[in-house]
Amino acid sequence: MNTAEKIYQEVRTLPDFQAQEVLDFVGYLKTKNNAQPMPKGQDMSEFDQFGAVYDGGFNRDECYDRKVLR
Repeated sequence: MNTAEKIYQEVRTLPDFQAQEVLDFVGYLKTKNNAQPMPKGQDMSEFDQFGAVYDGGFNRDECYDRKVLR
């Protein structure tokens, strides 16, 4: 018995809602395997315009100390 047959035997005993979760997980695994990593040296100039917006620092106190939140 191969892996697919073992999975089938296990899933067929589950209630429909749990079998649907298994099917959703299979879909997730397929999309995860199809994801392409970003190639090195890719042109990122499109995003350079946003470089000045975020400097990498974050101050939580300043975030919550805004007039709109008072």
